[in-house]
Amino acid sequence: MLFKLFSLFTAGFFAGILNSIAGGGSFITFPALLFFGVPPISANATNTFASCAGYLSGAYAFRKDLYAHKRDLPIIILLSLTGGIAGAWLLLQTPESLFREIIPWLLLFATLLFIFGGKLNSTLKQFASYHQHASALGRLLLIFLLLGICVYGGFFNAGLGIIVLSYLALAGYSNINTMNGLKLIVSSAISLIAIVLFIYNGVIAWHEGISVLLGTLVGGYVAAHVSRKLSQKHIRSFIVVVSCGITFYFFIEMYLT
Repeated sequence: MLFKLFSLFTAGFFAGILNSIAGGGSFITFPALLFFGVPPISANATNTFASCAGYLSGAYAFRKDLYAHKRDLPIIILLSLTGGIAGAWLLLQTPESLFREIIPWLLLFATLLFIFGGKLNSTLKQFASYHQHASALGRLLLIFLLLGICVYGGFFNAGLGIIVLSYLALAGYSNINTMNGLKLIVSSAISLIAIVLFIYNGVIAWHEGISVLLGTLVGGYVAAHVSRKLSQKHIRSFIVVVSCGITFYFFIEMYLT
């Protein structure tokens, strides 16, 4: 038991470093929870729980950048809460066997987002700069798009930050600090409401989740002091290799064993 908890703390530690520098920590923590015997749906819920503290502390750090957009926050938070609880409810209605089958595809989607998310984000920023005066229909479509993204976030946490950043670029935001702050607000709201539902249904593995959570907090703190010495490009390359390897492993396990 102690070895398992220490291993999960270590996974959380490295995930916290990755999240602080380049993102992608869920590629470490979610498979680690599965490896140590947490059932898939419970592992997903537990990973959401373990990630939430990092979202909240990050959002607080960007509070000054968010102040200029305080009028946008109520609708963003409302959509995040609505989509988050809908996605979490869908997860809980999904049979364990079916969720196990779609794990490789969810990881593949998140991996592709991580690899191509920067390019997608740049493209959407460029597109948004030419379409700053969106029609009422365009604004309505943006609302439904954000709602759909939040449903995904409530259902599966990995890759959420990249999707939200791309959405914000499409919505016309350009200041990276504001975008990161809003991304963390959305992620926090989705996670909090999903966690409430997960707790009510008793699907969070508490000992494992707390070990991962503590690891991510320590890793994030360490990363704040060493991030300037690490190459973000090399870190991202490492995450790409790890995420591709983990995704490939889950495809092999699901379809060839």
